[in-house]
Amino acid sequence: MLEVREIRTRKEQREFVNFPLKLYKGVPYFCPPLYSDEMAIFGRRNIYNDTCDTVYYGAWRDGKMVGRIMGIIQKAANAKYGQKRVRFGRFDSIDDQQVADALFNAVEKWAVSNGMDTAHGPLGFSDLEREGLLIEGFDQPSTFEEQYNFPYYQKLIEACGYTKEVDWTESQLRVPADYNGNLEKLGDMVMRRYNLRRGPAKDVNDFIKKYADGLFAMIDKTYDHLYGTVPFTDAMKKQMIDAFRFIVDLRYVAVVLDENDKIVGFSVSFPGITDAVRKSGGHITPGMLLRFLKIKKHPRVLDLGLVGVDPDYVNRGIGAIFAAGLMRILREDGIEYAETNLNLEDNYDIQNLWKHFDRRENKRRRAFVKKLV
Repeated sequence: MLEVREIRTRKEQREFVNFPLKLYKGVPYFCPPLYSDEMAIFGRRNIYNDTCDTVYYGAWRDGKMVGRIMGIIQKAANAKYGQKRVRFGRFDSIDDQQVADALFNAVEKWAVSNGMDTAHGPLGFSDLEREGLLIEGFDQPSTFEEQYNFPYYQKLIEACGYTKEVDWTESQLRVPADYNGNLEKLGDMVMRRYNLRRGPAKDVNDFIKKYADGLFAMIDKTYDHLYGTVPFTDAMKKQMIDAFRFIVDLRYVAVVLDENDKIVGFSVSFPGITDAVRKSGGHITPGMLLRFLKIKKHPRVLDLGLVGVDPDYVNRGIGAIFAAGLMRILREDGIEYAETNLNLEDNYDIQNLWKHFDRRENKRRRAFVKKLV
């Protein structure tokens, strides 16, 4: 007998977090999130409690969990877009339509009872979380920033009445075999033409002190029109800064300033730490930390995080500066390739930026939508 109920007890919370770890045990493409971060979503200190109403459901059959889902009413997003939407996220299930139907039905009923008229996802509390359902590239390893799922998820979700809303692509970027250095020459020329310079920093703390406020303002400005984004709150900024301190290497961060020291563009990339996290099941252990430090010092893969250019400079070729910087890193630092993470398929500014590379589009993700009333 199938039973779906709201997650309430600490034991149920652990089952909720552990379920995908069990479902994907032995799957080499799956990268778990940090276990402590997942457990923290249930706490009073969840940084999104001020802007979100949430609900968590689990599905059990004969006492064994067979699926899970969460619903998020992101009030800041609804206010920004003038919508009445619920987000679904953290959906995982065995290949059983009855389980999926029951889970989505629970979230949808909760949403309608709270005045919502549309459901969409998979999405998290904000675009800083994992989002999108993998629909192509099931034989590719997920980055730490993104979620892996089995191919049958799409079938389950569509059978619940959901259709495509947006797609993202992900790509691997390498140095072309016939690369002649022209991209780096172009980047240097753009810097000279507009009297720009790279922002210096002695260390990570110095970087944060000098540029954090300007970076957050620029992210809000450049990402404002993109699907599902919400403005940064102070709590979100603090969380991002804490994560930045832990994982970032200034070799892979760039800030470009104008002649008045105003930020006109930025790029933030991270060493790909999938292998360090996967082996510990997302738990922070001594072994995981040793693997992380080794990867951070000599990464094999670079995960692209954020790239932004002031709208006033978009048509001036500023993007070439960051593409050139990435090309230089790939050539000189012994990195096998860079992974773009999610790029909206119709975000032509970012899609065109990768044309200079030997690009392999290896994954595609989708957000689905359904009218509820």
